[in-house]
Amino acid sequence: MNRLARLQDPVAVDTDCSARFVVNGVEAVADPSGALVLPDLNMLVVSDLHLEKGAAFARRGQLLPPYDTLATLRILEAVIGRHDPRIVVSLGDNFHDPVGSALMPDAFRQHIGAMAAGREWIWINGNHDPDGTSGLPGVSADELAYGGLTFRHEPSLAAGRGEVAGHLHPCATVRRREKSVRRPCFASDGMRLMMPAFGVLTGGLDLRHKAFTGLFDRQALVAHLLGRDRVYSVRFANLMG
Repeated sequence: MNRLARLQDPVAVDTDCSARFVVNGVEAVADPSGALVLPDLNMLVVSDLHLEKGAAFARRGQLLPPYDTLATLRILEAVIGRHDPRIVVSLGDNFHDPVGSALMPDAFRQHIGAMAAGREWIWINGNHDPDGTSGLPGVSADELAYGGLTFRHEPSLAAGRGEVAGHLHPCATVRRREKSVRRPCFASDGMRLMMPAFGVLTGGLDLRHKAFTGLFDRQALVAHLLGRDRVYSVRFANLMG
């Protein structure tokens, strides 16, 4: 049995192993891959790919396994194949450093080109890659307002309803029997949504961390945790402190 199968107080988990909820009146589907599907907008959103992270560390003399970009792109290719969105939004920190896209090998560049063919592709600029991408399909922007939602990399306390942001890589911890289980998660109170990191070498920040202070109505906040093959939705009050 999956380690998360007995989480307390699950809410609104779909039969296809995803979780469905609403953000500012827009239907949202949390995919187990960590991608967000917005059916009414025919859009798929991912955040914090951190492509070429291994290469960025290597340029600084610290060696990591050089497989992160390929692994992340293969997962992204699979989720795009399942949902076939018309629009793809990558929500900032698309690359781990400002030169990542310019120095990326041609094989990866062609991989992205094949995924983007016939779609609108928007790269939101992040703090790791503030100047956008180089030589890749699509357009770069600091933020995107579309369909009642505003997509940006870093959340803003001053933002109105409908913000969809990344940057903080939310994760949450629950207890199952005598063990605690920590997982990346989508976090939403119905007004704002924080995305999990999609890149395979990215870490996470606990949803109870002070960096999330003021961003959510905790009475309404639900963490949609990524399990091995499905999403588990847990109210904030039931998360471990």
